[in-house]
Amino acid sequence: MSRSVVVTGATSGIGLATALELAGAGYDVIGTARSEEKAAKLRATADHRCVGIRTVVLDVADAESTVRGFTTIANMTDGGPWAVVNNAGFAQPGAIEDVDDEQARLQVETNVLGPARIARLVLPAMRQRRDGRIVNISSMSGRVSTPFLGWYCASKHALESLTDVLRMEVSRFGVKVVLIEPGSFGTAIWEKGIGALPRRKHSAYSDSYGHADEMLRRAKSLPPPLPVARMVRTALDSPRPRARYVVGVDAKTGTALDALLPTVLSDYAKEVATGLRTPPERLGRLLQHLTRRRLTTQRLR
Repeated sequence: MSRSVVVTGATSGIGLATALELAGAGYDVIGTARSEEKAAKLRATADHRCVGIRTVVLDVADAESTVRGFTTIANMTDGGPWAVVNNAGFAQPGAIEDVDDEQARLQVETNVLGPARIARLVLPAMRQRRDGRIVNISSMSGRVSTPFLGWYCASKHALESLTDVLRMEVSRFGVKVVLIEPGSFGTAIWEKGIGALPRRKHSAYSDSYGHADEMLRRAKSLPPPLPVARMVRTALDSPRPRARYVVGVDAKTGTALDALLPTVLSDYAKEVATGLRTPPERLGRLLQHLTRRRLTTQRLR
């Protein structure tokens, strides 16, 4: 009998790629969607790829919806799934002072409390079986903080800490917890981010928002997230998975440079990249050249 895996946010981007990859590898995949319409599209996509994916409608930012959804999943899987891939999430852009409390709460509710709530729902059955996996999809933003993505970075930093603690707490019960840290890939999260970018006329950052908007639009041309899906499969296939997997050249180099460079240099580079600071002309040309090379490298991967 194939092992059951729940993939949250399975209707697009990393979630869709992961659901299709795991279903093709023989896992019993249950993809979650926030509406029946999106669930139907997911099933149609799976049918087109000649793989089977079951669906459940739930919203990870809604506690009652999540409990109902995972109660249904428990009935579908004889007590609970073998594994959960916590992928559902979004990126709230904007300067810290321009993002209001409601937007900030939704960011944390979705990206942090959602995975924690799901862990509480699935761990009792995993503990009883003394077997199970929880894979949390983070981001290089969980380690590298970037202007205008402060709340997103904060949520991913929090998710990484919770994942590290959870891994230690449940290891003696046979449950393995894994963190996936992707770099930049072409997903709907960035397209949605354009619409969520604050447009405050009197914002102190109104000029920089145009630059940030252009960066989000360029993200559409990034490569598809298949490498992330394959890394999730590796984390589930391996009898002894690593604690974390960094996916993408930019994620590996970005996290290394951020850790090695003096903070003043790292801050300066990020401020220039996001339009907060204008470098001297010669340095500006060099940074533009390096940025173009980085984007070209990503497209070729």
